[in-house]
Amino acid sequence: MSWDVLLLHLPDDVSSMEEIPADYTPPPLGRRNDVLAAVTQAIPEVDLSDPAWGELLGPAWSIELNIGSGDPVESIMLHIRGSSEDVLTPVLRLAEALRCKALDCAEGGLLAPGRASGWPAFQQFRDRAAGTPQ
Repeated sequence: MSWDVLLLHLPDDVSSMEEIPADYTPPPLGRRNDVLAAVTQAIPEVDLSDPAWGELLGPAWSIELNIGSGDPVESIMLHIRGSSEDVLTPVLRLAEALRCKALDCAEGGLLAPGRASGWPAFQQFRDRAAGTPQ
């Protein structure tokens, strides 16, 4: 089970999924080589040995980067697992490097420093679903 965050271009005035116009088609993040270079520059420890599915391992979390094989890269889905708040740092660093926004697929809001309520909510849901004592 993962907490999913979508990296994509959105209009500047959008702050949640509900505000995205129905007819909006986001522009791509960029050419494949440029996107992979930006990801590597933002987070040098990322494993892109499979450039369609990157992986980033932290001390108490992991992130799979579903980049896909298309060119240009339309968006990147992050599949986040773990139990540490510092997982938000690389997520926001990636969004900044790609000049895009990070959309919390569970709560529908955008992630920003100090604004990531979906991560703790996901952890609580995951722990209840797995029967993990709190």
